[in-house]
Amino acid sequence: MTTELNPSIWSGCRVLLTGHTGFKGTWLAAWLHRLGAEVLGYSLPLNDQEFRLYQSCGISSKISSEFGDVVDAAKLIRVTAKFQPTVILHLAAQALVRKSYVDPLRTYAVNVMGTANVLEAARQTDSVSSVVIITTDKCYENQEWIWPYRENDRLGGHDPYSSSKACAELVASCFRSSFFRESGKLIATARAGNVIGGGDCAEDRLIPDAVRAFVKGEELEIRSPGATRPWQHVLDPLHGYLLLAQRLMTGDAVFADAFNFGPLGEHSVGRVVEHLVRGWGGGAGFRSPPGDHPHEAGRLHLDSSKARQLLNWQPKLELESALDWTLKFYRAWENGADPDELIREDLDCFERLVPSGPH
Repeated sequence: MTTELNPSIWSGCRVLLTGHTGFKGTWLAAWLHRLGAEVLGYSLPLNDQEFRLYQSCGISSKISSEFGDVVDAAKLIRVTAKFQPTVILHLAAQALVRKSYVDPLRTYAVNVMGTANVLEAARQTDSVSSVVIITTDKCYENQEWIWPYRENDRLGGHDPYSSSKACAELVASCFRSSFFRESGKLIATARAGNVIGGGDCAEDRLIPDAVRAFVKGEELEIRSPGATRPWQHVLDPLHGYLLLAQRLMTGDAVFADAFNFGPLGEHSVGRVVEHLVRGWGGGAGFRSPPGDHPHEAGRLHLDSSKARQLLNWQPKLELESALDWTLKFYRAWENGADPDELIREDLDCFERLVPSGPH
C-alpha cells in the first residue's frame, strides 16, 4: 500500500471544502489545487485578521468560493446541489476552547448543527460519494491518563468546544448508520492534534500568539507550560485527510470510520515555547503569569496505529522540524516573501520526505 496521493484520482475531482479560508483550509485548498482538483470553498465572509493567509496567498484566484454560514442549512444544501461535488471535506468550525466558554451556543450551532447540515447536504446530493468530517483530538473524554487515546475510547468534553466536537462525531456516526450505509455514500471522521505551521493568524493559539509577541518585542504569556499536546505540522494531518478521502473514493467501506492523525509523541507547551524562543532569537522571551484560567486539558496524546495500519500514514515531520519550518515561514512572510511561494516550497519539501519514525 502506498502513502502517495494519486493525481489521477484528484485531477478534475469536484471537492466541496468548508472552512477554506481558515489556516488549515487555506493549506488544504492549495494542496487540492496542486493535485488538479476542482474546488469550491464554502466559508464565512472574510472580515477578520484570522483570514490573512487566505487573503494574501492568491488561492482565491485558483479556486471558486461561496460565502455563507454552515448553520444556514438551506443555503448550504442549495450550494452543494448546484456544485455537484464528488467529495466533501468539512473543516468549518468554531475551533477555539476559550472562545467556546464565551459563546457556547454559537460553538454548538457551528460544530454540531453545522456538521449535521453538511451531512444533510451530502444526503440530498446524488453526486456525493465521500465525506470526511474533521473533528479534533479533544473529542475524547479526557482522563488525564498516560495512554494515548484510540478511536474506540469514550467521547466527551469538559469545555463546550471539546463537547461540541464529540457531538459532531456522534452526528456523523448517526448519519452513517441511518442514511448512508445503504446508499453507498461513505463518511469518515478525522481527529488530529494541535496543528502548527506558517500563516496561522488566529487569536489564542500558541504559535501565532508567540509570533505576534516576538514581532512586537514583547514577552509571550503562556497559561500552562506543563500541559502536553500532540503538536504536528499542518501538512501531516492534511496528508492523512487526503489519503482517507482517496480511499473512500475507491468505495472501500472499511475506511468509513473514525481515524486519528497524531504525531509520534506528546510535548509540553514549555518545550515548544523554549524552541520558539531559541529559534526566533533577538531577545524573544516568555513568562507564565499567575491567575485563574478556564479549564483546559492537561494531557493529550493520540494513538494513530489505525491510520498507520490501514492507510500506511505516518507523520513525516518531528516536532523540532515542524517548529523550524513554521518559524522559517513566519520570518520570510514578515520580511515580505510571497506566502503562495512559501506554501509551494513547503509542499515541495514535504512531498520529498519519507515518514519519520518506525513503520
